[in-house]
Amino acid sequence: MKKFFQEIKADIKFKSAGPGQKLTDSAGEKTPKEKSSQPAVRPPRQGPTDEAQMAAAAALARLEQKQPRTRGPMSQDSIRNQVRKELQAEATASGSPDSPGTNNTVPESKEEVSPHLAVPDVYFKCPITGATLRRDQRDARIKEAILSHFSTDPVAASIMKVHTFNRDRDRVKLGVDTIAKYLDNIILHPKEEKYQRIKLQNKVFQERINCLEGTHDFFKAIGFQKMLLPGPDQEGQEEFYVLGEAVKPQSLERHKEQLLRTQPVRATLDRQRRVFRPSVLASHFDLPPDFFSLTAEEAKREQRFRAEAVERLSVLRTKAMREREEQREQRKYTYALLRVRLPDGCLLQGTFYARERLPALFEFVREALQEHWLPFELLALGGQKLAEDENVALNECGLVPSALLTFSWDLAVLEDMRAAGAEPNKSVLKPELLAAIEQLC
Repeated sequence: MKKFFQEIKADIKFKSAGPGQKLTDSAGEKTPKEKSSQPAVRPPRQGPTDEAQMAAAAALARLEQKQPRTRGPMSQDSIRNQVRKELQAEATASGSPDSPGTNNTVPESKEEVSPHLAVPDVYFKCPITGATLRRDQRDARIKEAILSHFSTDPVAASIMKVHTFNRDRDRVKLGVDTIAKYLDNIILHPKEEKYQRIKLQNKVFQERINCLEGTHDFFKAIGFQKMLLPGPDQEGQEEFYVLGEAVKPQSLERHKEQLLRTQPVRATLDRQRRVFRPSVLASHFDLPPDFFSLTAEEAKREQRFRAEAVERLSVLRTKAMREREEQREQRKYTYALLRVRLPDGCLLQGTFYARERLPALFEFVREALQEHWLPFELLALGGQKLAEDENVALNECGLVPSALLTFSWDLAVLEDMRAAGAEPNKSVLKPELLAAIEQLC
């Protein structure tokens, strides 16, 4: 230990003496200068500052803690930590409206760039009234339409209410099957009084039927009346549905079949079919926000996906894994806006669900053609040929959120027509659609 302190003192003395001094000389004495033949003594490096020494000590401590671990510096934990820091920094930056580099969502930025949207919004059609509805109006307006239908057809209205107002499809099916069983018993045994009475406090009725909206309306609409009748012990009265005497079994059979085959009433997507003149802007799409199905919850999920994307760089992915990731990316979109460029240069535009199938697209185009009986082809970007007989979703074909397709007549049929001296009409679309043609801007 004594030798250790002596070395430290000698080192300090050496540093403070400066060049041209010997450790044996006193502080005030100076040694004569060396001859020019001897190499010059370089000035010693200055020692680290206190801050540098503290930082080095902390680094050494961290290194010693990590020595037992066998994982390298590019482990997944380090990648996760780095991604978390980056995402937190992005979130902090995006939370301040005045911070530079703040990114808006895709729909908002598009609206700022161009006030002319390809479609004003996503709209729907009420199948009962035919009214055009916004996305946030669908459920309320359909319920209003069903309730107003009671004045004209109470049986149909009550059936629509059962299937539409109740969201649990399994519970609806169980309740509908139970009602059909009640009606079958009456139809098969029209003279037996016990089948024409339904006890409301029955356990099966309570668990399967009473819990569904619209079931009581249905029983009343087909001829049942609610009555108080003596119970089995004859001491009290209980509620029953009793079939009216004027009701015929044939009508019950018809109502039962209608109840079983009816589907929920849902608003249908309005295609918003439009026709545009030839334009260089055919492949330019400005979409409204509803085309991007990124709610607050989905936005958080996307942020998590970005964090996972960095982690995936450190692992080997198979082809199946990459395909699943591509499909997940496609599921971000709810709707697709498609344009079809026709042989005369005109553009046919329509709105679709992203998960609709290719046959729906071909049917949409066929309905707009003058010669709708002729076979045709649709080509996507890059020459990808879309097949009508393939039951493939639009998002699986890469047609979301928007795409420009090319229309062409089937070449074999076209050659046969020309061999017979005939040609397809130069104007492909129906006259009523061409009368409403617009300028794309």
